[in-house]
Amino acid sequence: MEKITLTVQGMSCGHCVSAIEGNVGKQNGVENVKVHLSEGKVDIDFNPAVVSLDKIKEIIDEQGYDVV
Repeated sequence: MEKITLTVQGMSCGHCVSAIEGNVGKQNGVENVKVHLSEGKVDIDFNPAVVSLDKIKEIIDEQGYDVV
């Protein structure tokens, strides 16, 4: 299991939290997703053998947010 904290721009409300936590969290290999809205950070625990970091970033990007 790998833990990473991503900086994500464009998150501003509860819908943003739900969109990211819901869409990333439902991926196979993702154990935990926690959005810290005020900090612009997303903590993710995932199995890199099942889902790649690039795939996770792509999912966040598809929701309309920028991973920096």
